[in-house]
Amino acid sequence: MNQMSLLTALRDLLGEAGLRVGLASGGTEEDLSAFEKDWRGRYQGRALAVASPSNTEQVAAVVRLCAAHGVSIVPQGGNTGLVGGGVPDASGSQILLSLRRLHAVCELDEANLTLTVEAGCSLQAVQEAAAEKGLLFPLSLASEGSCTIGGNLASNAGGTQVLRYGNARELCLGLEVVTASGDIWSGLSGLRKDNTGYDLRHLFIGSEGTLGIITAATLKLYPAPKAQLTALATCADLNATVALLALAQAQVGASLTAFELMNDAAMTLLRRHLPQLVQPLAPSPWTVLLELSDSENEAHAQAQLEQLLSEAVDRGLVQDAAVAQSLAQSHTMWQLRESISMAQSKEGLNIKHDIALPVSRIPAFVAATDAALRAAFPGVRLITFGHLGDGNLHYNVQAPEGVSAAEFLATQEPAINRLVYDAVQQFGGSISAEHGIGQLKREELAQRKDPVALALMRSIKSALDPQGVFNPGRLL
Repeated sequence: MNQMSLLTALRDLLGEAGLRVGLASGGTEEDLSAFEKDWRGRYQGRALAVASPSNTEQVAAVVRLCAAHGVSIVPQGGNTGLVGGGVPDASGSQILLSLRRLHAVCELDEANLTLTVEAGCSLQAVQEAAAEKGLLFPLSLASEGSCTIGGNLASNAGGTQVLRYGNARELCLGLEVVTASGDIWSGLSGLRKDNTGYDLRHLFIGSEGTLGIITAATLKLYPAPKAQLTALATCADLNATVALLALAQAQVGASLTAFELMNDAAMTLLRRHLPQLVQPLAPSPWTVLLELSDSENEAHAQAQLEQLLSEAVDRGLVQDAAVAQSLAQSHTMWQLRESISMAQSKEGLNIKHDIALPVSRIPAFVAATDAALRAAFPGVRLITFGHLGDGNLHYNVQAPEGVSAAEFLATQEPAINRLVYDAVQQFGGSISAEHGIGQLKREELAQRKDPVALALMRSIKSALDPQGVFNPGRLL
């Protein structure tokens, strides 16, 4: 393989603005540092170059050139992933393909309630384009100002409103994808019914850039709600939070758009590192954040929420509650939930687990796993929060007070992961709910995924990317 020949061809194709050459090929290390390191700082790679096409045809041409030269490609959107799936390896021989220049909002079809955008469009830009027409794109993540819609779809992102609207998969009606052969599949129809064979979009959604490169998407929109109300409630134990969720679903149905969970250890870190974030309720073992969206009016939503909380208090499910009286108060409540990861980061490195469980089994899982971890690692701090409404917990393990966080991570992570993931399997869960597999959980997946499912996944990879051009060493 002649790397210089490839780089020359890429520069001719993309121009100076579209190609940045790495240290391995005579560039400077600073050129690519923002692309080569993942958001959490766990993975640091080295790329041959960063290619930044400005349209789908250029993406396809880059793929053809790399395939002809035997060079693999790592697709990257906003580089906000948490499992090391969007950064190059350390070889200095991979092309990092950035989709950031493909950021156009292409078409908003109000009658069809669809929005077509390029893959490099940020999630926030998608939300804003919908909102300008009084519509809602409900995918919502803490990183929405930086993450891109292509990355959201490639990882099948979840977020805070999965309970009502589903994952990214449920919000996508069509895709445009560049295949490993450099062909362009244009499937951007806004059809909600199309029964003409295999639904190819679902192969690429959640495939973490291993099967094809998503370059555009047609997304599903909703009428914006007339009112949104947010509340915090405290509960004595997890069984009460699960019972509160069931009561809310029974009373308000689809109006319940979010049901988030935070344990006292998480709230303690917020008080320590982000004291400016007001916590309106006294400390409690568990705090729930719930949100109602109403298609009628605010008074109707207010009445629903007050009735729900009143009955929950009468049943002994809720100790105390606070309802946001303004948009600013609602924003502050959401900041508490969305700032836990930042507070953990300020506390030091931690061992993260993005897991899914049947909601009914979460109390038993947490009780058993908490006890096992505390017995095996005395003093360990368990930071548990997440999307209780859809069974997705961020079950994070922080070093004991006074213990080096970095040393704890380096020495104890394998044993802690084994204990946690064994428990997840025992209780019928998944080792990845919304973050994906990437590099971080690749070996765990190989050990824990059903062998028949793994064989089918490898067959699909072999069929769609026989040369292994796309994101090798990730997922499989």
